[in-house]
Amino acid sequence: MITFVAGDGDDLDSQAARDAVCDVLEEVFGDADTWADLTSTADAAVTRETLAALLESFVAHYVYNRVPVIAEQLTRISDPHAVRRADEEMRQIIQTMVSLRLPDDPFAVDWSGPQGRQIADDALRATYEAIQGLDGDRQ
Repeated sequence: MITFVAGDGDDLDSQAARDAVCDVLEEVFGDADTWADLTSTADAAVTRETLAALLESFVAHYVYNRVPVIAEQLTRISDPHAVRRADEEMRQIIQTMVSLRLPDDPFAVDWSGPQGRQIADDALRATYEAIQGLDGDRQ
């Protein structure tokens, strides 16, 4: 399933997408180890709204995974609690950037085509701008 959604991981984009799929699956299924665990942790019926939320979560994780500067910035912080707070803050900023850029009907988007790529690129660009803004605040 991961390869179908995210490709084979042979480049940065594909690897970021594969990691994002795994992140979303972790959010949905948690620590489920068996089929019984999976069926008890996930809702039996996926609605249009929950599918849209999963898509938004996937794009946010993808963007986070595509911005290597985040990890670099976090390694500069020595306090583990501050690292966790900074990471959560960055994830929230990315989630907001993605949410603002998704169209009202995300199912009308060809996510493998130019429109899907543009949405991801816009979110990436906005994330880099936010990181630069955070750096400017700290200097």
